[in-house]
Amino acid sequence: MSDKTLTDICFESFDLHPNLLKGLDKAGFIRCTPIQAMSLPLTLAGRDVAGQAQTGTGKTAAFLVALYNHLLNKPSKAARRAQDARAVILAPTRELAIQIDKDAHQIGYYTGMRVGLVYGGVDYEKQRKQLEDGVDIIIATPGRLIDFVKQHAVSVGAVEMMIMDEADRMFDLGFIKDIRFLLRRMPGASERQNLLFSATLSHRVLELAYDHMNDPEKLVVETESVTASSVRQKVYFPATEEKLPLLLGLLGGMDANRTMVFVNTKFGCERVALTLERAGYKVGVLSGDVPQKKRESLLAGFVKGDLSLLVATDVAARGLHIPGVSHVFNFDLPFDAEDYVHRIGRTARLGAEGDAISFACDEYAIGLPDIEAFIEMKIPVAAVDPALLLPLPPRRAPRAHGETGGETVIEDALSAANAERQRRRERDGGGRRREGGERSSPARARSGMLPGGGPSRGERPPRAAQPQETVAEAPARVSPNPERAPATNPNEGEQQRKRRRRPRRPQDGAAPADPMPPAVADKTVTSSGGEPPKLRTRLKQKMKSWFQQFRAPSSGPRH
Repeated sequence: MSDKTLTDICFESFDLHPNLLKGLDKAGFIRCTPIQAMSLPLTLAGRDVAGQAQTGTGKTAAFLVALYNHLLNKPSKAARRAQDARAVILAPTRELAIQIDKDAHQIGYYTGMRVGLVYGGVDYEKQRKQLEDGVDIIIATPGRLIDFVKQHAVSVGAVEMMIMDEADRMFDLGFIKDIRFLLRRMPGASERQNLLFSATLSHRVLELAYDHMNDPEKLVVETESVTASSVRQKVYFPATEEKLPLLLGLLGGMDANRTMVFVNTKFGCERVALTLERAGYKVGVLSGDVPQKKRESLLAGFVKGDLSLLVATDVAARGLHIPGVSHVFNFDLPFDAEDYVHRIGRTARLGAEGDAISFACDEYAIGLPDIEAFIEMKIPVAAVDPALLLPLPPRRAPRAHGETGGETVIEDALSAANAERQRRRERDGGGRRREGGERSSPARARSGMLPGGGPSRGERPPRAAQPQETVAEAPARVSPNPERAPATNPNEGEQQRKRRRRPRRPQDGAAPADPMPPAVADKTVTSSGGEPPKLRTRLKQKMKSWFQQFRAPSSGPRH
């Protein structure tokens, strides 16, 4: 950690629990960063805080120190049950929750506090059992925690401290309703301590803070720029088809031992990762479709140095502390200017230096003015030299039928991603994807239109050939009215059925006509195909028969 990002205030200068100080010393925390030095005097005194500081400046340690000190110095309530958590830390993404859990175990190594990590995608029963056995601190993403709260596997009714990390990302991912659901089930804002930290504090985040916090103190670490000054930023203006060749050319001219490439879409992320792997780089991919265990193993390989490049969507843009990231590429400019700050914050962390290179193509260049206005600086422009545009590597030859061989890292990850997509489609009722890419829905399966057993989408099944019957050869049909001959014209029969369904209203003084004999009204009229009509049709026929009987005037005098 660079001395430029540290203050002269040491953790020992605060009145911290000895076991907490021992854990901080073991983890290498001696001096405070600016956000830690500003927030700890307030949080240790029990005040609510909404803190803003640049990414990579120690916000996680700031709230973990306050949390552990509170739990160690204040015993739990006597009426507390095993499933009652004492503190909840909410994170918007799984990767951030895992990072917070890792830091919590380092700092709280000697505290004896039980920490439960709860997030979606893995180990549902294992997480449930851990919560039922009892935990002191829950680190969770909102959706999975709500599932366990509704199933009474854990309770938040005795929470003493509530912490939200990267609250602005909660809004972006649509978690605010989930956050409010959980906050309403916690003790009142005045009965718990509330902490909120983020790299950006928008107006909507502050509104949430003032609604559900107890007179919070807003803390902002003043800097000369929104982004870290140690990040060297640069932007190129390539055409869309030049982005991949330009990326290959720039990577070939630098020491890309630990580089991150951010792409806006999942499919674009996979395409970039495949191209880089074909070019000979050791690449990992992080996107929402890659299963959680595979994401964790790829991220661990990148941290250890087994992978030199990590291609990711914005799931990896928040809270991940990966030491030694030298370069960050914005292959696509982000839609939100705040995401740009978080992306380039993966490099130059804790005072180190790094490079952030962005591609402003014709599709995403429209967002560049908003980014420059948000970071309050003009990003230097670099020219696209034709010599930097390297040809794309050839595609890998497909394997022969029956050939077996080890899949590459990206092929393995993409196979897992495709399997995860298929599992989600089947879970959400989307059906199976048929040969040729067509998806079969459950409705089509129920109607017998299964793959290989019916026509393709958009085709009507051929009608069965009906034998032509003459009037003499046609079998005698039972007529509901014996005085009426059966209709030989289909249109005439349809008109007769319509007239029967709508009888005329009798004139005043005229004798009412019998709308339908009781024997015929109670009989189920069959359709032309010989099958009984639907329930709705039968009910309509029965109700019309009743209404016609009630509307007929009685023969006796009225009273």
